[in-house]
Amino acid sequence: MGKVLLDNLKAGMVLASDVHDRTGRLLLGAGSELSEKHLHIFRTWGVAEVEITGVDTADSTSILPSDVTQEELEAAERELAPLFRLAGGHPAMRELLRLAAIRRVLHVR
Repeated sequence: MGKVLLDNLKAGMVLASDVHDRTGRLLLGAGSELSEKHLHIFRTWGVAEVEITGVDTADSTSILPSDVTQEELEAAERELAPLFRLAGGHPAMRELLRLAAIRRVLHVR
């Protein structure tokens, strides 16, 4: 089971855990097979990523540029984390942190 970004989801994938919106409302239960309608609902309610069965955590990380390693990304995220400490774990802010870390790795070498 691994987390997969919304943009990488495909109809037919099966949820490993429940999906909730930002307020905690249940959108779709674990074990459900995704359809295009579900993907649209996730976009509407601001879901950024979900846990999918049969996906390894290492494989589920979003696509990285070929010259960025997972270790470099994690180090950059740790370095930038204090700047995002008040974000409250919001999915959009987590994605912004990930993008900032990729940019840091690419431009601070």
